[in-house]
Amino acid sequence: MFLEILIASIVVMLAAFGGALSFFKTIGSAIERRLGLLISFTAGLFLFVSYELGREAVAHSNTVEEGLFWIFIGAIGIWVIFNVLPHSHRHDNAKEKNNIDVRKILTGNGIHNIGDGVLLVAAFSANFHLGLVTTVSVFIHELVQETSIFFVLRKAGYSIKRAVFINFGVSGTILVGSLGGFFLLSLFTALEAPLLGISAGAFLVVVLQDLIPHSFHELSCKKCFLFHIAAFLFGLILMLFLSSLVSHEHSHDRHHYDHTTKASVFVVNSSIRSKSL
Repeated sequence: MFLEILIASIVVMLAAFGGALSFFKTIGSAIERRLGLLISFTAGLFLFVSYELGREAVAHSNTVEEGLFWIFIGAIGIWVIFNVLPHSHRHDNAKEKNNIDVRKILTGNGIHNIGDGVLLVAAFSANFHLGLVTTVSVFIHELVQETSIFFVLRKAGYSIKRAVFINFGVSGTILVGSLGGFFLLSLFTALEAPLLGISAGAFLVVVLQDLIPHSFHELSCKKCFLFHIAAFLFGLILMLFLSSLVSHEHSHDRHHYDHTTKASVFVVNSSIRSKSL
């Protein structure tokens, strides 16, 4: 099972190369001209991601209050870390000009990826088919999300090569969840609710403090309100569709476990501990 989990993690990491399409001259130039709209799209996408992560955090917690507490900690924590506490440097003037702090996005995404790694362990522990379906589902979800993060990095002033490199590096945090979950699943299962809640809060701060204000700035400059609203709604609808697709695929395996999506981590936990991993 270890080899399957490792291969699945690497496959999901490859989603970080979705933004590499910008290397192609024709596609890249078209993307660069529409980066403002892509930021609005990403705001809608991340808002849904924040909601889904928060919903899962509450579901994984002992009480609703506990789940909301972790979301609050994530939101306040990420805000304090990147706005109040001193830090040694900023990445570049372009980032300041665009008012997009990519550190928050990358931090939240890294925490989120750890949770995805734990999910892969749980799915493959149930059966190979479920693990395969889960890998495909996570890959599709991550392809959209990682490509959107790439656009944000480009808008913040990073070069194409640097944006791809950073994106792939952060996507590697999935190995922390998958390998850690394989060897220490009971510990990582206990961390599932905090990880989900903190990443939900982090993404919420990114949307409200960075992405939406940037979209409003684009509106005042280019007077394309309807296009930005449409891009924002498309991001929401796309993630809703992908989420529904994942839930539908997982429903075929309900006789193996009772919950779909990330709740499967807790359902299979007892059976995993009984195996000699």
